[in-house]
Amino acid sequence: MAHRNISRLVNKVAVITASTDGIGFAIAKRFAAEGAKVVVSSRKPENVSNAVNKLKNDGFSNVIGVKCHVSDANDRKNLFDETLKNFGKIDILVSNAAVNPVVGPVLACPEDAWDKIFDVNVKASFLLAKEVTPILRDETNGSIIFVSSYAGLNPFPLIGAYSVSKTALIGLTKALAQNLAPENIRVNCVAPGIIRTKFGSVMYESETAHEAALSMIPMNRLGEVEDISGLVAFLASDDAAYITGETIVAAGGMPSRL
Repeated sequence: MAHRNISRLVNKVAVITASTDGIGFAIAKRFAAEGAKVVVSSRKPENVSNAVNKLKNDGFSNVIGVKCHVSDANDRKNLFDETLKNFGKIDILVSNAAVNPVVGPVLACPEDAWDKIFDVNVKASFLLAKEVTPILRDETNGSIIFVSSYAGLNPFPLIGAYSVSKTALIGLTKALAQNLAPENIRVNCVAPGIIRTKFGSVMYESETAHEAALSMIPMNRLGEVEDISGLVAFLASDDAAYITGETIVAAGGMPSRL
């Protein structure tokens, strides 16, 4: 999907978790295209290297990669330390990492799976935001963006516990935005609908599931990763300078409520 040649993120430094594939990689590529210096991260070093090489082969030189399992305190510290060592500052954090180890309604979720989902999807997002905030305070207008889900507003029975974790991110966005607004640090959230990614394939991989998904989407198509990366770039830019505490849904017209 093509986008206009715009450069809203020049001189910005962005850290993006889980950014070697899917939505995260698309965000990294869009940020780089808009002039940002980008830090790609993931828990597998080989995936980080591959993603950085892809971006550099596409002509984006201001990109580095750091291995980071977001639930590991040392990895999170190293992620920010390496960013500061290479680029000297951080303007933007995009918290995109998430897991969904089980499929089924919320009450069918085993306790260990529930703990893992909330440890990665919610607790790690909170800790990343907490740990980056002192760094963002050194800049004039920091931005934190959480990647939630349409399921956080309208739970999907197929991914019940995951849906609840994504609802928590919407609440975290509102609470942090109120705390940080006086310091000119904006906190926003995006809620993608059914996006064509490996992670989201459970929602459309079979013909039956694909037809069921399309029947819910007024635009009659699955979302593409670029549908989300452009939205995140907008929220990270000065075009969104008066927006904080918001969750923006990109779901092809599926009705949303919370």
